[in-house]
Amino acid sequence: MTEVLFYHLQNVPLEKVLPQLLEKSLERGWRAIVRAGGPERLEAINSLLWTYSDDSFLPHGTRQDGPAELQPVFLTVENENPNGANVLFVVDGAEPGDLTPYERCVLMFDGRDEAALGTAREHWKRLKAEGHDATYWQQSEQGRWEKKA
Repeated sequence: MTEVLFYHLQNVPLEKVLPQLLEKSLERGWRAIVRAGGPERLEAINSLLWTYSDDSFLPHGTRQDGPAELQPVFLTVENENPNGANVLFVVDGAEPGDLTPYERCVLMFDGRDEAALGTAREHWKRLKAEGHDATYWQQSEQGRWEKKA
């Protein structure tokens, strides 16, 4: 079964955390999918990954950027894995969908948003019931990740 990590964002926003986690995934030799909750958010993430750091480059793309299978990090709103990704990042309330193709799934949600919390709880219950190895991580005041469940 897929290892599922729930990241409860509280003190540092998605825009700071996602690029770091994607960099770590690529360092491991993994390919990644980022599944966003809608097209507007997908475009914002695409822009973010081009501009988040002056001294770093994160290779990524969408369908508009050419063949998906050539992208180490593929951005989408669809339930797909066209680049053979090892890890799926689910953001902004997107549905995790079928996790079979992935070694790891990272669900990231805003802990200050009641709707996002409710959606994360629903995903937790469903994925645990399906037999996935789910863990819950919360940010400390310093921005470090602490395993809570």
